[in-house]
Amino acid sequence: MPNPFENALSQLKRATDVRSFDQELIDRLTYPLREIRSHVALRRDDGSLQMVEVYRVQHNNWRGPFKGGIRWHQDTDINEVKALAFWMTLKCAVANIPMGGGKGGATINPKELSENEKERLARGWMQVMVDVVGPQKDVPAPDVNTTPQIMAWMADEFGKATGDKSGAVITGKPLEQGGSEGRGVATALGGFYVFEALKDRLNLPVSCCIAIQGFGNAGEHAAEFFSQAGHKIVAVSDSKGAIYSDAGLDIVAVAKHKKATGSVIGYVSAETVDSVLEVSCDVLIPAALENVITDENVNRIKARVILELANGPITPSADDALFAKQIVVIPDILANSGGVTVSSYEWEQNLKGEHWREEQVFDKLKRSIQREALAIFERSINLETDLRRAAFVVALERLQQAQNSRMNGIG
Repeated sequence: MPNPFENALSQLKRATDVRSFDQELIDRLTYPLREIRSHVALRRDDGSLQMVEVYRVQHNNWRGPFKGGIRWHQDTDINEVKALAFWMTLKCAVANIPMGGGKGGATINPKELSENEKERLARGWMQVMVDVVGPQKDVPAPDVNTTPQIMAWMADEFGKATGDKSGAVITGKPLEQGGSEGRGVATALGGFYVFEALKDRLNLPVSCCIAIQGFGNAGEHAAEFFSQAGHKIVAVSDSKGAIYSDAGLDIVAVAKHKKATGSVIGYVSAETVDSVLEVSCDVLIPAALENVITDENVNRIKARVILELANGPITPSADDALFAKQIVVIPDILANSGGVTVSSYEWEQNLKGEHWREEQVFDKLKRSIQREALAIFERSINLETDLRRAAFVVALERLQQAQNSRMNGIG
């Protein structure tokens, strides 16, 4: 599998091909500011001890505290986390929020852990990282296989160690423990708002045919939002397989089936297909993991537009092939920035001791993310390039400005 960090750096190089930047800026962004690698001694329920490797990569903080999720996955490694931290730096700049980029991880399969073991791992992670995180240093959040409850345990552990009870060290917490209204659906809703802002400019029909790879938190909520808006969801998938219906799927029924059985497979009103990625549709939404569209399958992609809710689902060479085929890619650092945007709102609420209504959060998110989407679209037209390179250019310009301000002692 391609190294995701090398892919991220390739994307950076592609952006500098359409707009030149100071080499010092590029050199600094090529390396994370800090990489923390350690181990948590996890006591299992049977009394045995398991040493779990954990990470935190703090990529860049010119625009504000490091920000980024923590993923627990058996295949997580430092290169993946470095890539995700890099993308977070760019994503926060694209979203124009006052935060930088970071990412964390633990190499473990959480499906093999009891709730008590998850709590011990969460608290152990924070004990290891307590000196390098904090409301004005680094603000983690949930990611793959981590939950609001896991964030609550981490925030509580930070409070015990430091006396800081604001909760602003962690976002994505449960509502009753300082979480923000709307955070659970923010990634998918932000992607939908971006789509709505660009739909007419991309000459898409009023009612689109949608295929979604990944039926987890982001994918399932995206299916709900697009379906409610009158679009037809023809295919969805999860880790066990994919289903398709030319007439359109009843997303509520599919979600109930998955909750009852553990998979979308077997839903009676659909047929099983090999891959959602290769379904003929107006919009393909990868909402799972990295590197799912590669040189091996890119020529079989039949979508008109790809909306990246996942991080890094397309390799750089496949990106070029899609551009050549005039398949528009709405890049991850724009399309899925709704999650980190609402996380920044949670952080702000915690620091101020406030709690905003869901309507306030959604209205603020919509205005912000659609403004940035339209600005990036116009930049792509002016530069005669794709949306990813345009988004990178916008982010790099904002980072350059932040670096200049820091060097001049401003802010």
